[in-house]
Amino acid sequence: MKAKVGDAITMTTERVGQVNRQGVIREVHGADGGPPYLVEWSDGHTGLINPGPGSVKRIGEQAGGKTAT
Repeated sequence: MKAKVGDAITMTTERVGQVNRQGVIREVHGADGGPPYLVEWSDGHTGLINPGPGSVKRIGEQAGGKTAT
């Protein structure tokens, strides 16, 4: 998996009935765009993630091709 600062990320949930988490990658700590990533989630919280297989639904530019600042 590769990402860059400003990419949007959608993570799937662990439990049925929970909403997928949406966020923006603020820092990339791995080599060549790899994890771990510091993500600012849509609820305003930030966290360092190292996503496992199947946990990321989508990663890429935000809607409209804009990157977050």
